[in-house]
Amino acid sequence: MNTRQLRHFLAVMDLGSLSAAAQQVHLSLPALSRSLRALEDSLGIPLFDREGRGLAPTPYAQLYAQRARRIVFDEKEAAREVRLMQAGELGPLAFGMGSSLAHGLLAPMVLQLLATAPNLRLRTMVQSSDVLLEALAREQIDFFVGDVRVAEQDADMAVEPLHQCSFGWFVRTGHPLAGRRRLRIADLLAYPCVLPGFAEEGMLRRLARLYGLSLPLEDHFAVNSNDMATVHALLAASDAILPSTHISAVLEVAAGRLQALDVDPPLDLELTLGMVRRDGRTLPPSAERAFAIVRRYFEDAQRAIAQHA
Repeated sequence: MNTRQLRHFLAVMDLGSLSAAAQQVHLSLPALSRSLRALEDSLGIPLFDREGRGLAPTPYAQLYAQRARRIVFDEKEAAREVRLMQAGELGPLAFGMGSSLAHGLLAPMVLQLLATAPNLRLRTMVQSSDVLLEALAREQIDFFVGDVRVAEQDADMAVEPLHQCSFGWFVRTGHPLAGRRRLRIADLLAYPCVLPGFAEEGMLRRLARLYGLSLPLEDHFAVNSNDMATVHALLAASDAILPSTHISAVLEVAAGRLQALDVDPPLDLELTLGMVRRDGRTLPPSAERAFAIVRRYFEDAQRAIAQHA
């Protein structure tokens, strides 16, 4: 048995097709079949039942796949550690974050990283936290900044909570509703409302229950967008209303461009924001600088939110 055979086995398990697996691992069908039979012989168990021209995983295969993935992962990580030692500050760093955070954090973070290590190759992903968790599990990114609750029960992930995030309703300064007390949801829906595209399903259901709105919640909103630059441009140029995290609105509030509305009941939602990475994975030195930038961002944001509360 060797890790090459394990990769062949996992390709068949993941793709469910001998021909597709052969293409992925760059082998002919007979060569892949021989590799699978050699693995079965070394283990002394059948991994697949031959059904006509197809293969069906046996219970042994379902159980063994978990250990095989760990063996292949450990081998890749050993080789990766050596490459990182050789590369120093060169090489790639891939990370993701939610769109509400990216609005104020992504560009400054990229600029700071490139200023300290101009030979880095950065790749970023802006998505909801559940999608980012899947990308991290598939090793498409090195870490992400978002709602860490999605990874709290995942033993393969290391979680660093940094900010307990609250929500509010925001409008441009000078909006007709600005300064009014105890606004109701009917008052808000008289104006075009914008639904942030990063909102997850559980959050949407909670918001619907809070204000007695029917599902799908999108039917009550004029715009649904995860591009926060576009969302803030809409707010600045119209009477649109936005339910948003305080952390994504704090820069606009501090600059006097947005203000929070007094809504009854308040937007009682919370997120635990922070960083998530793969536990046990060796990260390049640039990742530590990225972590420091993220921690400093949340510290500054918390002070700004307290100042404008």
